[in-house]
Amino acid sequence: MRAIWKGAVSFGLVSIGVKLYSATEEKDIRFHQVHRDDGGRIRYKRTCSVCGEEVSYDDIAKGYDLGGGELVILTDADFADLPLTSSRAIDVLEFVPAEQVDPILYNKAYFLEPEGTATKPYVLLRDALADSERVAIVKVALRQREQLATLRVRDGVLLLNTMLWPDEVRTPDFGFLDEDLKVRPPELAMAASLIDSMAGEFQPDAFTDDYRAALQEVIDAKVEGREVVQPAEEEAAPAAAVDLMAALKASVERARVARGEAPAGGADEPTPISSARSAQRAAKTPAAKAEPAKKTPARRTPTKKAEPAKKTAAKKTTEKKATKASAKKTAAKKTAPRKSA
Repeated sequence: MRAIWKGAVSFGLVSIGVKLYSATEEKDIRFHQVHRDDGGRIRYKRTCSVCGEEVSYDDIAKGYDLGGGELVILTDADFADLPLTSSRAIDVLEFVPAEQVDPILYNKAYFLEPEGTATKPYVLLRDALADSERVAIVKVALRQREQLATLRVRDGVLLLNTMLWPDEVRTPDFGFLDEDLKVRPPELAMAASLIDSMAGEFQPDAFTDDYRAALQEVIDAKVEGREVVQPAEEEAAPAAAVDLMAALKASVERARVARGEAPAGGADEPTPISSARSAQRAAKTPAAKAEPAKKTPARRTPTKKAEPAKKTAAKKTTEKKATKASAKKTAAKKTAPRKSA
């Protein structure tokens, strides 16, 4: 790394010489503008809109627009009288709890390295700051601009975070903030359940820039003269549910499945996702185009086959009655008294 600034941290009556390094770097893939036909670089000339001549950097000044076409021109001599150009101090103003600094104020991060014999006071400030569990509020002049910043400890190194000034943070002005919107308790409970099901520990290395990786693959394929392999398309997210509760329930189930947990309910029971999708399909299908319900063919009752059985039963009953009647007649003949001759 190359130091971009040298100065000193002013901590009470203690002065700690430091070097400033950019703590972050952008990984965007950058391109040059070129001529499509021959690949020649596109150059831009600095020309004056009044005389049309090309202007060198030495002849360029800064102009402040007053509006109405009027400008106030400032030269290097005007900036030389300002105290910030020669200021090389990081002045510690106060120490505050870290949670009191709104993250929206953070702008850019820099590492501080002790210079020369400043290692011992540097380590002293670092350890004291870490033990206090606070951050130092400082002022520093970088690139001809006074900036508010914080000093904190990260990986055993003092880290300088420049901040925006409070008047540089916009105030949200949206119409829905004035509306009287009520959230139902069941919806709030389901949203809390979704947050719990997606809770975890933040691991920055677990996240990657898929677009940059795919773009780099295209560039590498161009260089090697091979065919570009299109990345596999991710499964499209389900469309918005019919109502908020259906969306929340489906989201909770999705998070459970992603964690390898069993979905709520049995395998045969409709799940929140399937229910929501069924409701979506029903809502999207017009009533006029609804298909008529298929008629289930009625089962034929085997009435004809049952008739012979009834006739047979009736025939058997008749035969039994006839047999009993003949038996009675025979018994009566035997018991009747014989007439004497």
